[in-house]
Parts: sequence; C-alpha cells; structure tokens
Amino acid sequence: MTSEIIYKYLSNEASEQEVQALFEWIEASEENKKQFIAVKKAWVLIGLSENISSQSVSVIPIKSKNKIRKYLSYAAVFLVLIGLGKTILLFTDQSKASKEIVLELGDGRLEYFSPKNQTTLVNDKGDLVAKKFPDEIIYFGKTSNDKIVYNTLKVPYGKRFKLKLSDGTIVSLNAGSSLRYPEQFGLNGNRNVYLTGEAFFEVAKDKQHPFIVNVNQVDIKVLGTKFNVSAYPENPTVNGTLIEGSIQMSETANPSNVILLEPNQMATWQNNAKKITIKNVDPSFYSAWTKGELAFKDTPFSTIAKIIQRTYDVEIINENSDLAKQNFTGTIKISDSSVENILDLLKRDTPFNYSIEHKTITITNPR
Repeated sequence: MTSEIIYKYLSNEASEQEVQALFEWIEASEENKKQFIAVKKAWVLIGLSENISSQSVSVIPIKSKNKIRKYLSYAAVFLVLIGLGKTILLFTDQSKASKEIVLELGDGRLEYFSPKNQTTLVNDKGDLVAKKFPDEIIYFGKTSNDKIVYNTLKVPYGKRFKLKLSDGTIVSLNAGSSLRYPEQFGLNGNRNVYLTGEAFFEVAKDKQHPFIVNVNQVDIKVLGTKFNVSAYPENPTVNGTLIEGSIQMSETANPSNVILLEPNQMATWQNNAKKITIKNVDPSFYSAWTKGELAFKDTPFSTIAKIIQRTYDVEIINENSDLAKQNFTGTIKISDSSVENILDLLKRDTPFNYSIEHKTITITNPR
C-alpha cells in the first residue's frame, strides 16, 4: 500500500488524504524516511530507464520525462516538509551543542532553548524576569535601580530567534548572531545593546533614554524606529538600513564622524577607511530574512554563499571561477527550499557541478 502511495505522490496523482498518510508514514521512523529518500533519488536519477531495479528499495515504474519534470517541481516544497531528508542524512556529524540557541546569563550560567519546553527566568530575589519559548524570549519590567546585569543570546548557523527586551523593543536575530543586552534597563542613561551579526530592531519609543546599538567600531543611535543592522565579523563593513523613523550612525572613537539616515536609506561603515557612506535602497531586500526569505538584488555569488552558509549551517567551497564573477537577483522562501534547491536554481544561469560531503559543499566547473 505504501509503495502505491509513493508512486502516486511522485506522479503528482495522490489525493490530499494519501499525501497526509504518506507524511505520517515517513515521520513514523528513520527507516521509512530513508526508504522514501532512496526511492525519490532513484525516481529522479534513473528517469530514462523503463523500470527501477528490484534491488532498489521498491519497484516503481518510471513515467516519461514530462512526468519527472512535473514531479521535480512538485517535490521542491516537499524536501523541507520531510525535514530536508537528504541534508539530514549527510550532515550528521555536527555536535548537538553547536546547534542550540544559548542564553548566557550575567552570572555565567547557560540556558538552552528546547523545541518543546516553556520555562521562566527569575532573578536572585525570586522575581520573574522573562519567559522562554522555543523560538522567543520575552522580558518583563522596564527599569531597575539595581546594577545593570547583561545577558548574551547566541544564535547558531541554521537558526533565527526573536526576543522582546524589558523596554518593549523587539529584536529579531539572524543566523550566526549574538546580542548582549540588559536583563532590565536602568532608570538613567541610554539603552545600550551590543550586536555581532545581523538583527532587525523595532525600538520602543523613549525620548528620555535613547536606544544605542553598539556594533564593531560604530554606534547606531535611535529614539524609536525600525531598522536592520548587518555586522558579521568576517565582513569589513557595517550596514544599517532604515525602514521607519530615523537613526544616526557614528564612529565610536570619533563621534563627530556621524551621518543621519532617513527611511529607505542605508549607511555603510568601512572598517579600513574609517568612513561612513549613505545610499538610497529598497529596504525590503535587507529585512526579507525576518519573513523567512532570502532576497538578492544584483548580489555577487560570494555574498550569496555566505548567506547560504549561515542560513543552512553548511560550508561552501567554490572552485568555479565563472560563478565567482556572477551576480544574481531573486527571492527564495527558506521554508520551501533546501541548499540543493538553491544551488540547482543558480546553476540554471551559470552551469556548475557540486558535491556534498558531511557539511561541506564543493562547487566545481561543469564537466
């Protein structure tokens, strides 16, 4: 019965109920998942044959090339629904700890985020400080007379996370990022946070306490606004893109080196030149990741490769000189795509071959 449903699914002929039954069967065991993946790979790779050998997992007659193309377009979404089956089987050597979102408390204790559990954080007085959810943490209490205690949230490659600070500011953290922030903001002074990586801020308005993002060699000061900051350590620049309100970017060591942004503008700090430049942009490209999308606009492959590495927690080695020179424009929905989907899409424009071993993807010239 299962072989029949798989056949109907790959032929794009299965009913909604049959697809649901197939999903449940796949998730029932690792063996079922492996069996489906093997059948799917055979369906694609031996598309020119009349039959799949009986020594493969199941005997499924192969339809015409048109059917295979139809299946491929239909299966692109399914790759993620089964948990990125091929990727999971290949990328099994990463340690568990490196995949987890970690909260380092002010006293050095570490808190981990479970996909199932909801827990709370309390201070040494027993007061409720925050509630932890699998993909979000919410802090309570606006100000404190006590000494400010800083927590640090670390998001690994392959994940994103959201937190609501004690003042009501909402921060979305992208993969491979960390944010150091007060458990509760003080009664006096600025609201300082420290970012490494990329984050989207929706800052709660408080004119008496300006919100400042300290990143690399610059400070980004706001009163109440929405903006994106990208400052990964491997990049020689810091980009601040304003969606709403106003922000100013200034050099930490030389505050007079400052620039004020208006909506739909991006300021770029250049580490080596100690210079800030500004240009008009479409901000949707720089905040697309918060909606689960990868958006590119005339973006060089070297940049795209870094984004794919962070988003899917892989390493990419590019040995194709033609691909290195190419720029790409487009939008990809993360939940509907695997690394293989994206690479297969890119190679339509610039032919190349690639191989995957464990967590490393090697791109080479086409044979």
